[in-house]
Amino acid sequence: MKVTRFAPSPSGRLHLGHAYSAVVGHARARASGGAFRIRIEDLDPGRCRPEFVDGIYEDLDWLGLRFDGEPIVQSERTALYGDALERLKAAGLVYACFCTRAEIAQSLTAPHGDAGTQYPGTCRPLPDSPEKRATTPHCWRLDSGKALELAGLPSWTESDGTRFDGKLGDFGDAILARKDAPSSYHLACVVDDAASDVNLVVRGKDLRPSTPTQRLLQILLDLPEPSYLHHPLVMHADGRRLAKRDLAPTLAAMRDSGVDGTALAAQLLEGRVPLGFQLSEA
Repeated sequence: MKVTRFAPSPSGRLHLGHAYSAVVGHARARASGGAFRIRIEDLDPGRCRPEFVDGIYEDLDWLGLRFDGEPIVQSERTALYGDALERLKAAGLVYACFCTRAEIAQSLTAPHGDAGTQYPGTCRPLPDSPEKRATTPHCWRLDSGKALELAGLPSWTESDGTRFDGKLGDFGDAILARKDAPSSYHLACVVDDAASDVNLVVRGKDLRPSTPTQRLLQILLDLPEPSYLHHPLVMHADGRRLAKRDLAPTLAAMRDSGVDGTALAAQLLEGRVPLGFQLSEA
């Protein structure tokens, strides 16, 4: 039986790309007699809004998707993320980082891509200073060198059975707890997936680069290994990916215009998208 999850951030209304991911995850769970979970990733207080949480439930209901069990709400689980971070601290696998984004950008020869893999390790050799931490904003980063020395290069399996081996270039000193939030995406994700018994992580292929770091954290924290389904993305007809910040057409707007949600879900499950959109390559 497959246990999947849909894990949106309530920073705006859901769009067609979210619907595609939810439909695929829901179908995989139901086809195996498993469970479909929902997780509200609301750890960013500056962007998340309660009204968008309500909108997520409305949109899933409109699509005809039913989730199992109580929703997981990340803002209610910060103590669990703190416990996981403390385990890594006790093992000497994390360090406090006081760098600002501007400082990191200035120190890089090519400041682009994943900030975790691009970070040059400025704060890594510094001795721990509780006094500085008490007065200076900081995040906590994974010491990827020490972590890989302890755990080895992780591997993972996609849902089609393909096995991938991590490479050194896949890893950086990823942020595990941010200055403005008690946990990063990486740490909260692996803690919550394990707590929800998720054994198939269904998400867009744009999140595939997160997999090596998350597999490393699962090994370090003795968490179960799920398999992964990184599906194609729904794009605009001109090839642009859908994004809330670009005001992508929302499911609420489609509903208001008279679109049948359950018919749309069936269409997406067949790999067909409405006129004006396309699916990316797998």
